Amino acid sequence: MATSLNTKRTIIGILSVVFLIVLIFALWKEVQRSMPDYRPKPIVDSETEHCIGCHSEKGNGKVITEDWSQSKHAEVGVGCMECHKAEEGDLDGYTHEGSFISTIVTPKDCAKCHEDEATEFMGSHHADAGAIMGSLDNVLAEVVEGHAAYNDGFNPAAANGCWQCHGSRVQLLKDDEGNAIKKNGILQFDPKTWPNTGMGRINLDGSKGSCSACHSRHRFSVAQARQPENCGKCHMGPDHPQLEIYNESKHGINFQAYKNEMNLDAQPWVVGEDYNAAPTCATCHMSATPDQPVSHDVGDRISWTLRPKVSQKIDAAQLAKFKKLGKEPPDDFLTWEERRDKMHNVCLQCHTKQYVFNFYEQYDNQVNMYNDKYGIPATKLMGALKKEGLLTPVKFDEELEMTFFLLWHHEGRRARMGASMMAPDYTQWHGNFELAENFYYKFVPQVKEKIEEGKKHGKTAGAVRVEKMLDEILNSEMHKWVLGKEDPAELKRRQEAAKEFRKRYSE
Repeated sequence: MATSLNTKRTIIGILSVVFLIVLIFALWKEVQRSMPDYRPKPIVDSETEHCIGCHSEKGNGKVITEDWSQSKHAEVGVGCMECHKAEEGDLDGYTHEGSFISTIVTPKDCAKCHEDEATEFMGSHHADAGAIMGSLDNVLAEVVEGHAAYNDGFNPAAANGCWQCHGSRVQLLKDDEGNAIKKNGILQFDPKTWPNTGMGRINLDGSKGSCSACHSRHRFSVAQARQPENCGKCHMGPDHPQLEIYNESKHGINFQAYKNEMNLDAQPWVVGEDYNAAPTCATCHMSATPDQPVSHDVGDRISWTLRPKVSQKIDAAQLAKFKKLGKEPPDDFLTWEERRDKMHNVCLQCHTKQYVFNFYEQYDNQVNMYNDKYGIPATKLMGALKKEGLLTPVKFDEELEMTFFLLWHHEGRRARMGASMMAPDYTQWHGNFELAENFYYKFVPQVKEKIEEGKKHGKTAGAVRVEKMLDEILNSEMHKWVLGKEDPAELKRRQEAAKEFRKRYSE
């Protein structure tokens, strides 16, 4: 009896010790997970171990393998071959150390695990960013700024500039017989087209885009992808300064002040639940809210297109594109109202309904005013000048063409985009002010010069028609001030206000 009791006590004691050890181990693991720099040990299979065996010892491989070891991929055992393995027949596939691989990992490769994200991305405007051939931007790069045939087609203006954001059409180097060239057994890419992580890169496997444009390889950090600077690689500068606009806005100011409270590596990352200090670009255009999931189609929540000469609601622009291609829109086609509702849902996580809806009235009014005062009249005048043969068919060979380009492509975009993201300085001094300066003191005088040239060179009838159109525009409500035809009552009110302003600063 005593022996049996002692045995039970011994078993209970052993189990208690085991339980205590397991509990301490679990608690230690929980403490580890709460540490800011904690990372579980990577899961390394035999193929990945084989790759790391060489690459961690050679050149930049140590950086690559270290980045991978700190990735979410490493935590779950997604190694080198899961991403780089090629299929027989792949144009960019080659045998390396006994494995058939490809150098470039494309959205098609990522889709093996991330099917929804890849599908959404493939349907986005981002995926079509490489389709810039024939655009005025492309004319600038290949003709005005650079030269398409420079150094056997290596046009630096496009290769180092445009294509690094928009994406190149990736090509392999080939010999005189059309065979792909290898060096030390590795396929060689044409340096005109690669390296390139442009958002709309056209890959050899037929897919469009580059996931690493946002998710830098080989760590693929969500925290990095969620930061505004990530978008700023492309979305900055004189024609689309979204990063500068964001930084000026209260959203950007709050992000910089409370960045350490943003919980940027959380999964999921839901505004109002995982963070509330500030929104980033990803918050508004892609990330989850309590009511809608993450989207990799950045256009899903955009109601206006602010890119062209005259802004349209986004569905009108897209429907026109489908019509031009002779296609019907897909069943899941979103109207601009549905897109705006999606963005409203993001805004309403932090702001009241009155605040949000009144903001959109302000924004819509700015876009419509740009269209009515500058975009539509200037576009009509340029169309009339071309129709009447008062402009040459050569792009950008006349100053007026560059003046018009800057009017809508730079100044007009800044005014519209500044309003869209609540950046008053960009809306006013980089936008509306420069629009007015350009339109009245450059564009209109240059149109008048073309009219006079037409009259002198035997194109009088066409020149008179354009002159009549210009007179109608300048005599319209928003422009007649420049002719000294402002309403007397409005002029008097403005003079009295100016008198009060001077009085305030003279006392």
